[in-house]
Amino acid sequence: MRRSDFHFDLPETLIAQRPLPERGASRLLYLDDPIGAVRDLAFADLPRLVTLDDLLVFNDTRVMQARLIGRKLSGSRVEILIERLLSDRVALAQLQASKAPKPGTLILLAGDERVEVTGRDADLFHLSSQDAGFEPLMVRYGHVPLPPYIRRPAEAADLERYQTVYGRRDGAVAAPTAGLHFDAPMLAYLAELGVRIAHLTLHVGAGTFQPVRVERIEEHVMHREWLEVDQAVCDAVTATRKAGGRVIAVGTTSVRGLESAARDGALQPYRGDTRLFIRPGYRFRVVDAMITNFHLPKSTLLMLVSTFGGFERVMAAYRHAVRRCYRFFSYGDAMFLTRCGPRFSRSRTP
Repeated sequence: MRRSDFHFDLPETLIAQRPLPERGASRLLYLDDPIGAVRDLAFADLPRLVTLDDLLVFNDTRVMQARLIGRKLSGSRVEILIERLLSDRVALAQLQASKAPKPGTLILLAGDERVEVTGRDADLFHLSSQDAGFEPLMVRYGHVPLPPYIRRPAEAADLERYQTVYGRRDGAVAAPTAGLHFDAPMLAYLAELGVRIAHLTLHVGAGTFQPVRVERIEEHVMHREWLEVDQAVCDAVTATRKAGGRVIAVGTTSVRGLESAARDGALQPYRGDTRLFIRPGYRFRVVDAMITNFHLPKSTLLMLVSTFGGFERVMAAYRHAVRRCYRFFSYGDAMFLTRCGPRFSRSRTP
């Protein structure tokens, strides 16, 4: 398929610039019918869509305060977006400056602490911290790296709201946004219902916002992200299969994590990078249903969701969401959709 196939018209007014006052106050578009019929629900209706045999798989990554502002010795401004920590004092980062810094360039942060450019890897730069580790530097001087379509500076409230309540492992530069809708009472209620829960870790990179620049989508080179799926997740999936339940991924990152760990056919523990690009033609091995936000036109995330739910019915659902003024992207509303195919079309009446 072609990149242009994944275009849809989106009024800029529907791009959520701030979160709602309450995490669970968002809307939920329910897409379960094989012919594409949708239901307009509230996220609070989610417990009626799952059963005690189902398994929810969350991504427990946490967003780092990864955006740093510095200056060269010449005085010119440099914006640093930490992509990945390679060690306490070494990082990969995106840099925005009037001229691309060369190896040996020193960047001074707010407290005159120094970061040195030591090399380059394609679009990313290798940085070395001269005075302190990167984690304390981010705590002292860093800002929440809000997505580029949120056209305002990060605010104090974003430190909490652009973070899931269950995140526990620092390393992401973008939130697994489907998880932003869950608050502590919702998680407690799901546990009371007996719904199974498991966690994997995929540290979302800035590449998640990288546009697809080629028209033939199979030519797109996917960015890499760090993933860890442990034995407990594999055991939970096995138990769910035996009970006849569904594996429900919370977010596209959980989908990519589970499917990456099953690339050899069976789900097994995995630790390392993934570059998995899920596009039309991909055969899913693990995930039966998913909860996700609404994604950018022509993005790899929309391609993943369209592959999972069926191209025609997902694109129709997006057009419905636009007509009904759903809120889009990171701070927007959510979808619940089942995997396209007869096995996964069983309907639940909310």
